[in-house]
Amino acid sequence: MSNIVDKNNHNILSIRVYIEDTDAGGIVYYANYLKYLERARTEYIRNIGYHKAGISDDQFMFVVYSLNINYRSPAFLDDIISVKTEIKKISKVAILFNQKIFRDKKLLIDAQVKIVSVNVENKKINLIPKSLIDKLKDFY
Repeated sequence: MSNIVDKNNHNILSIRVYIEDTDAGGIVYYANYLKYLERARTEYIRNIGYHKAGISDDQFMFVVYSLNINYRSPAFLDDIISVKTEIKKISKVAILFNQKIFRDKKLLIDAQVKIVSVNVENKKINLIPKSLIDKLKDFY
């Protein structure tokens, strides 16, 4: 697995497809693409210098609020796929990501994922910490 940021500030995460990612036919099981997207969003946040994962000192966590995904073509056992992640929109409580999965230059998946900030204790939507918003604005 490798992780780079391209000239447009898009995060690109490379992932190898392993046997546990596939069905009996060697094709990536549809739900596993969600794991790849999640991993890439986590690495994106980490790459901008915000290393707090999951439940943090800021007493918030991110949860997926909505997901729109198009399955265009399958990935197969032993493929190297790339997950491209970019921010489409930021608000005080949510981030909308555009994410695409490629094998070489072939588009396999495109998705729009909206995550919201949730208070750790009461599980209600709350403000994203200003320190994170400030870092994200440099990449948006």
